[in-house]
Order: sequence, then structure tokens, then C-alpha cells
Amino acid sequence: MDLAQKNSTAVRLAQADMNKANAVLSETQDAIIPRVNFSTGLPVFPEVGFTGTPPSIWTATVESLIWGFPQKHYIQAAGFAVRSASAHLKDAREQAALDASTAYIELDTVNQELAAAFQQESFATRLVAIEQERAEAGVDPLSELLQAQLTAAEIKLRRQHLEARARTLANNLSTLAGLPVGSITPDHGSIPEIPQIRGDDRPRTLAGIDSARLMASSKQLVARADREINYLPQLSFGLQYNRNTTLLNEVNSFFARPLPANNFSSGIAIEVPLFDMGHWAKARESEADSLRATVEAEQAQRQNETQISELSGSIGELDTLAEIASLKQRIAAEQLKTVLTELEVGNGAGAAPGAPPQLSPKAEQLARIDERQKFQDSLDAGLDLAKARLGLLRALGHIQDWLNEMHK
Repeated sequence: MDLAQKNSTAVRLAQADMNKANAVLSETQDAIIPRVNFSTGLPVFPEVGFTGTPPSIWTATVESLIWGFPQKHYIQAAGFAVRSASAHLKDAREQAALDASTAYIELDTVNQELAAAFQQESFATRLVAIEQERAEAGVDPLSELLQAQLTAAEIKLRRQHLEARARTLANNLSTLAGLPVGSITPDHGSIPEIPQIRGDDRPRTLAGIDSARLMASSKQLVARADREINYLPQLSFGLQYNRNTTLLNEVNSFFARPLPANNFSSGIAIEVPLFDMGHWAKARESEADSLRATVEAEQAQRQNETQISELSGSIGELDTLAEIASLKQRIAAEQLKTVLTELEVGNGAGAAPGAPPQLSPKAEQLARIDERQKFQDSLDAGLDLAKARLGLLRALGHIQDWLNEMHK
């Protein structure tokens, strides 16, 4: 899970969003830091006539924003965006840990089922051989042999399905952890107990929902700033130095006094918005983005509440199904013991008329196949319950507590 939290694609994307949000915040704050520019150039051809601007060989300018309410809101919006990205990164890490945990537990379960499937397949092969002998001896009809072959084929298909599922899970787990395929072998003893949390436990605010809310706040501030920029003035400071030249021009012939080489100017500019349809359209666009972000935050909250309700309702049912599957497996194990005992010592009915017939060797294989199938069903039921409990932990915001427990 630690590897998944570091190497997951979703986590790396969230980290990139975090870096971008910090850069945007720095960009908005740097508007008040003076910008220094330098430019230079030499004339290519001699100038003819009055060009309208004094010819300069190089120019240096300094510019900065002094005051503006819209910029203040842009900075605040960028700050909320950074907090949103941070919460999203936390959410991505928790999701990566959950995905890795689920894949690890499922791969461990599938490996156990696969071992049972191989045992089933060996029992099925033995069953087909027994039925082959009985059919050739005329004890059983051909249909019994065909039924045994069908059972063996179905078990083979389940085994192939489990092998494909195990390969897929191994690939997913390796991708999450950033390791070569096949380098992770599940150890059942390393899986910690999943807390039996209930849906009526007090939920915490999920990092994902918190991220959506913070992003909505950021969008609202951007919309406010885009509105204010249409009617609030802004003050900016400017400074400029020009190094004029008379090279390849006749500028001095147009003025009463020679053009000075050094020219310096500075001032404070007040920009008063009067009419700019582009800014008004941008404000409407920002309003729409703000509304969408607000609705998305509300939707995320409702979806999480729905998930909590659904998982809370299903966990009780899954717990009962797991108990039923476990009891069926225990019953099948006891029935297998009974069959083995009867095959060893007989059923005690003797050969009297009307007595139940003695068990044949195929009864043992059928009992073994059934017990292994019930074992696999029990594993599947336990896996479904574990997934539901992990999902509820995530929905209630307690997944990080479980992760912290494993680090102790």
C-alpha cells in the first residue's frame, strides 16, 4: 500500500495538479512584484522622415500592480485551489491504498481458490476414470460417464477462469505498486483484520468531498473577481528608461533641440473600466464554472451518503451469506468424513433385502469435489464481505485510521 501511494498513476496525477495549483498561486501573488524587462535593437536601414517615436538603441522597463480588489480575490481563489489540490492528493492516496488492499486480498483469495480448483480437477480426473471402468463393466450407463466428463470440463473451465483472474490481479497489483509483474506474492498472514464498522458510525468528511468544496469556493472567488474587474479601478506602477540614438536617422532635424541620449520616466497609472464586453462575457463564464463546481460538490456529498446507505444495508446480508457459505463448507467436510468412513467400514446395513446399497468409490470423489466447491464458495463470500467493509471504511472516512494501525 505504501508503494501504491507513491507510484499510483492517480496519485502522480494528483501531485501534478498540486504542483500546478502552487504555481498558479505564485503567479497571482507575483503580480505585485515588479517585472523588469530589457529590450534592444539596431536599425537595419537609415530612417527617412519623422517616425513618430524617438529612436532608441535599448529600453528598460519596470512594472508592477499596486492595488486592486480583483487581484486580492484571485490570490484567495488560488489559495483555495491549493488546498483543494492538497485534499485531492490525500484522497488519491487513500484510494490507491484501498485499491492495493482490495487487489492484494482478492489475489490471496483467488490463489486459495485456485489451489482448491487444482484439487478438484484431480478428483474429477479420478471420477472420470472410475466411471470409465464402471461403464465398461456395465455397472453404470454411459450417461454417468458423460456426466462425470461434464463435471471435469466444468471444473477445468472454473480453474482456467481463476488463473486468468489471478493474472489480471497480479498485473493490477504490480502496476499500482510500480513493481515488475509477479514480484508480489500474497501472504495470507500479513492481511490485518478489517474493522467491523457500522453505517451508523459518525462519518468524517472525505478528502475528496473536501476537495470539491474547496474548489467550489475557489471558483466563486474567481467569479467575484471577474465581476469586480468590470467596475473597480486598479493602480499600477511603471518606470522606463530609453537610451536614444541618432544613428542612421535624421531625428534631430525635426526638433528645436537635439534629442537627448538618456531618457527616464515613471508614474502611477489608474485603470478605470468603462466598457469591455469581453470582460463581461468572462464574468458570465466564471459564474457558470462556479455554479458547476458548487453542484459537483453537493453531488459528491449525496453520492457518498448513498454509498454509505447501500453498503450499510448490504454488509449485514453479506455477513449472513458468508456465515451460510462457511456452514455449508463445514457440512460438506463432515459429509466427506462420513463417506470416507462408510467406504472404509461399510454402512452397517449388510446385504439384507431392502438395505441401502454400499457406497461406490465414485461417491468419495463426488464428496471431495463438493467439499472443495463449498470451500471456494466460502472464500468468495468472505471476499465480498471484506470488499464491502473496506468500501464502508472509505465512505465513512476511516480508511486512514486502518492504514495507520498497520504502521504501528
